[in-house]
Amino acid sequence: MRVIHIIKVTRISGAEKHLLSLLPGLRAQELDARLILLTEPEKPLGQMRDEAEALGIPVTRLTIRRDADARLLGALWRVLRRQQPDIVHTHLVHADLFGGLAAKLAGVPCVVSSRHNDDPFRYRARWRRLHRQFWRRLSAGIVISEALRRFAIDIEGAPAHKLTVVHYGMDANWLSDSAVERARRELRAELKLGSDALLMGMVCRLVEQKGIRYALEATRRLRAEFPTARLVIAGDGERGDELRRLASALGIADRVYWLGWREDAGDLMAAFDLLLVPSLWEGFGLVLLEAMARRAPVIASRVSAIPEVVADGETGILIPPRDVDALTAAMARLLSDRALRKHMGLLGAARLEERFSREHMVAGTIAVYTQANQAKR
Repeated sequence: MRVIHIIKVTRISGAEKHLLSLLPGLRAQELDARLILLTEPEKPLGQMRDEAEALGIPVTRLTIRRDADARLLGALWRVLRRQQPDIVHTHLVHADLFGGLAAKLAGVPCVVSSRHNDDPFRYRARWRRLHRQFWRRLSAGIVISEALRRFAIDIEGAPAHKLTVVHYGMDANWLSDSAVERARRELRAELKLGSDALLMGMVCRLVEQKGIRYALEATRRLRAEFPTARLVIAGDGERGDELRRLASALGIADRVYWLGWREDAGDLMAAFDLLLVPSLWEGFGLVLLEAMARRAPVIASRVSAIPEVVADGETGILIPPRDVDALTAAMARLLSDRALRKHMGLLGAARLEERFSREHMVAGTIAVYTQANQAKR
């Protein structure tokens, strides 16, 4: 079975990391899984292509010049006609629209789409009408959480019988105690901090969705009680300058470390005492699995799919979004209890292995393909 995945990329984030894990797993199960990257002229994103090719994934890169690009539709049609896939699998809105239409024009038997998020624009009437038509034409849909399944049905008008929940998954490679200690020493040395420094980490884009302003305010409230605590933020984004000014206005500029975009952001989590995810919404939050793989306990908002991933009181603590009081209390609880942090981290690693492995993700995806193919016969 040949399956071509299509996605527009501007950076390697959650959906992109998902594909870099999923496609090698599909190929290991003898599916001919391939990838088409839609990239903007000023953002060719060679890194994504290089990483995919290094994993043995055949890659085609096409340029998307604007939201409505007739030349892209023709280019996709030609690629699909040449490669003759059994299934086209689209990811994110541009690939859904262009890839879905090109697949139909090229006579591809099955089109599958994955829903990765519930971005606010999808609630607008125009997009709801568009997605309602889109779901009618699809052979099947994969949603990465129960929360997104409800969203797709209630907001986008997706037929329930076409939807299957397949959670993100990743390899659960247990870190040794010595590896964790080495990561802790290295990051503290990089930041010129003592070995007793307590590091609260965030790995995210610097955008409103991620709730960074609430983490900054909670850090301010804790500075007297936990003088060695520091907030470490790995990522970049449109709100970066604004958030740095806010940290200065709160009087905690010396307590916050802005690392920028880091290719080793996942590995940094082994050095964190806890990970903060005070998001306002999340499609899934792959960063949660990355933290669990590195035995870092999580404090996160009780929104979207997060409660499906974080077991409240076991692998971390869930709080209401935008609730600085609750966030501060949760941070204080974990910062003051090293044994609890370690216990939650270990339970998180076990939960990852049990429920969110790459094997589960690959098997669930193949089951959707098989059912969609059988329905077309």
